[in-house]
Amino acid sequence: MHGVPVFDDRTAVLDKDFDAVSNQGLAAHDNLGIATILQECGDIFKGLESLTDCCGGDGTTARALVKAYPHLKCTVLDLPKVIDKAPVDGVINYVAGDLFHTVPSSQAVMLKLVLHFWCDDDCVKILAQCRKAIPPREEGGKVIIIEIVVGPSLGPIMFEAQLLMDMLMMVNTRGGQRSENDWSKLFLKAGFIYYKIVKKLGARCVIEVYP
Repeated sequence: MHGVPVFDDRTAVLDKDFDAVSNQGLAAHDNLGIATILQECGDIFKGLESLTDCCGGDGTTARALVKAYPHLKCTVLDLPKVIDKAPVDGVINYVAGDLFHTVPSSQAVMLKLVLHFWCDDDCVKILAQCRKAIPPREEGGKVIIIEIVVGPSLGPIMFEAQLLMDMLMMVNTRGGQRSENDWSKLFLKAGFIYYKIVKKLGARCVIEVYP
């Protein structure tokens, strides 16, 4: 719609059907790939006692984690308008809030396809809140990030796909895709001291960041 971002509170007022389809598409996109993550690098969740899934929507990803690791206590943080529609099943703890202001305390925090929506300054604010929510690294504290890490190492076709996704983010959001150097700078600015790219899965990567 002219003059209004795709994912915006004003969208529903201007075109309710378009807003519904956009949010359904976003939810499907965000939950895509959790089975692959569990299969290829599920060890990142082993040993965790609690995890907060920021912008976790209706809890689809969190429920997949609990199914794989029944001992894991999962909390989903999202906006009130999202949490109001979330299923009450006793499996997931839902918290209505804003990750810019506070993130529920847990051993690990997950940001799955979240940060590419935001500019660098906003990402630092989000990451700083995540850092406050987790314990020291010695106690298992970490932030798990699933995002694109732009670079040519995966070949020209995948590199082109990453760049096209970067253009899409720049047109439709305040954010963009980032190189490893870009990510490293954000982590340091937010107060983290170490990170590692656990695995590359297609165009995206699984990253662990430690306080």
